[in-house]
Amino acid sequence: MRYAVLGTGSVGQAIAGKLQDLGHDVVMGSRSADNPTALEWADPRNIRVRTFRDAAAWAERVVNATNGLGSLEALTMAGEDNLRGKVLVDVANAMDLSNGFPPFLHVDSNDSLGEQLQRAFPETQVVKALNTMNASVMVDPGSVPGDHVVLLCGNDADAKQSVTALLGEIGWPESRVLDLGDISNARGTELYLMLWVRLMGPVGTHLFNIAVLRG
Repeated sequence: MRYAVLGTGSVGQAIAGKLQDLGHDVVMGSRSADNPTALEWADPRNIRVRTFRDAAAWAERVVNATNGLGSLEALTMAGEDNLRGKVLVDVANAMDLSNGFPPFLHVDSNDSLGEQLQRAFPETQVVKALNTMNASVMVDPGSVPGDHVVLLCGNDADAKQSVTALLGEIGWPESRVLDLGDISNARGTELYLMLWVRLMGPVGTHLFNIAVLRG
């Protein structure tokens, strides 16, 4: 599978590296193809860096790992035509750190970044997933013991099933993928981030996740 991972920060690097390890063909998308920070990380791994537009045009599937505050702009640069008919795995959160830590969400509680992306690109199948944990846990579920879960939502059942299969490749068995329903449920997973950043201090590590215990 040809994957474009849009975003060259720690999340994009973690996901791009994992996808490459799994045998997928990976390109990282950036504002510019000569982004020195991205190239320094990508070149030794034989991962190409391209513009958002070129990466999305080439890919069969796209991962949005951009800074959530700039995701709409980045995907607009990628181009609606280049995203049409493709599954977009959205792992971003619109965190605003302009006033320091802890951050606040730059999206109203009656909306979500996932929904905004789906509205902006109606012919793209947006699936929200992996945004409730640290990047290292996203790509290495075994770093946290126990049957913790990954939350997923989106409007297209086939797209969600394809992302569930990808999560299985990464190490998340289907029994630990919790489908919340349509893309409006991204409101809940994005709002959870505000609790996540508050938990990180008392827990003493970023290596933690959600386990759902049924009675």
